Amino acid sequence: NWMPVAFSYEFLIERAEQAAQEAACSILENVRERALRSEQAWRAMAIQVLEVGRNRELVQQARLVAGQLNSVEP
Repeated sequence: NWMPVAFSYEFLIERAEQAAQEAACSILENVRERALRSEQAWRAMAIQVLEVGRNRELVQQARLVAGQLNSVEP
């Protein structure tokens, strides 16, 4: 059974930095391009993790406000 794995922002950025380092040290063009694509993908995933976290916070705040509004008696 496949289970999704949640990566932390820090882990994803570390992987992006490793890929950037690999690209910088690469002699072969195809290896450099692959490493740069990898870096771009890791950074995109890191941004997505941040966005998901922000969206969760917004939803939680909205639920709290809605709960407070519902508890106020007219």
